[in-house]
Amino acid sequence: MKKTIGLLLLAIALWGCQPSPPESASGQEEEPDVVEANPPARGFNATASDERAISIADSAMLAMGGRRAWNNTHYLQWTFFGRRTLLWDKFTGDVRIEIPADSTIYIVNIRNLSGKAMEKGQVVENPDTLEARMGLAKSIWINDSYWLVMPFKLKDSGVTLKYLGQEITQAGEAAYKLQLTFEKVGDTPENKYHVYVDTNSYLVRQWAYFSKAGDEKPGFISPWDDYRQYGKILLSSSRGERGMSNIKVSEKAPDGAFSSLEFMLGEQG
Repeated sequence: MKKTIGLLLLAIALWGCQPSPPESASGQEEEPDVVEANPPARGFNATASDERAISIADSAMLAMGGRRAWNNTHYLQWTFFGRRTLLWDKFTGDVRIEIPADSTIYIVNIRNLSGKAMEKGQVVENPDTLEARMGLAKSIWINDSYWLVMPFKLKDSGVTLKYLGQEITQAGEAAYKLQLTFEKVGDTPENKYHVYVDTNSYLVRQWAYFSKAGDEKPGFISPWDDYRQYGKILLSSSRGERGMSNIKVSEKAPDGAFSSLEFMLGEQG
């Protein structure tokens, strides 16, 4: 178990710089303004961002299904790199994480860090241990959800967007190159991303990850391929040699998904 937790924390440290979605007083994400199709989240650094970059981000949102469709997407389920399965209630902030390799289940509310956990088939009872596991579970969600839904979060809190011109992706496609930097959000705000948006479809086709905003060379570059329709939104599953599987968008979660440690999502059909 110590080795598994260590690997999870390492992955989060490398990949996890993701702000949370905006919320309304009701606890759901804000509905789009009737005038502006894709209003920024509170805390988005519009002053330091480029107008061209913001316009491209808005076009990417529209290409993915649009802001209203994203806001109205209720439940998202996916398996991250074949390692763990997540079910996310976007309206309440409840998340279920299952790691079959060592019979671990985390149920956490990412807004207040309440929840429960089971590791190696044993329920976590110690309050201090449970608190730590809830923090770990939120970090897993931050990381894994960003790998799935990043194109919907280009104007999130703490983000500054810059337009870096046009480039050709590794797959030979013409793309607008956006730079994302962060301030006081996520687990690793010192990260930087370059996001490549197709000049024709406005779908994200590639991204590059930088451990530090001042780094000149990326830690990795990977494609965003295999776009498909899920509910009313598009999602990409392929990241080259790795990717997301078992992606589902639904209006109803399995009974007990956010309260019971007694079943596995993969067994629900």
